[in-house]
Amino acid sequence: MSYLAGVSSGTVAAGGNGLGTSNTQVKYPVGVYFDASSNSLIIANTGANNIVRWVLGASSWTLIAGSISGARGNNATFLNYPVGVTMDPMDNIYVADRNNHRIQFFLTGQSIGTTIAGVTNTSGNSSTLLYNPYSMVLDTQLNLHSKQESWKGCIRATVQLYTEYA
Repeated sequence: MSYLAGVSSGTVAAGGNGLGTSNTQVKYPVGVYFDASSNSLIIANTGANNIVRWVLGASSWTLIAGSISGARGNNATFLNYPVGVTMDPMDNIYVADRNNHRIQFFLTGQSIGTTIAGVTNTSGNSSTLLYNPYSMVLDTQLNLHSKQESWKGCIRATVQLYTEYA
């Protein structure tokens, strides 16, 4: 929903077509990031195990990462209960993949992710393991800060970005 300041009624910004996995629906969305450059919402579509882009005013989303059908998994192309999403200035996507206990990094336009924090399917509270990460933010130096469940600390990972030259 989108609300103007001081107004009690709003406008549906994404979804509104019932609960589901079709590209006109969302299923238990948890994390949302607003991408001003494309006037769109980047949505952690948690119940559908994917990350989608919903341009404001559009009637459907496009898939960024995860399964289009809602299937969950633990390889580089699947997600399992993604709850947090953010984007860097180069439009790369970062996903808190909660039930896989990892942070996945997706280069712009790529659907194959790289684990940059945590170990897939291995939970813990150490410098290398995560336990149900659920939110994250990038600071001005592109350090990723992530909060995880049942642990009072916050992890920090320095993200090294690579540029490919043809």
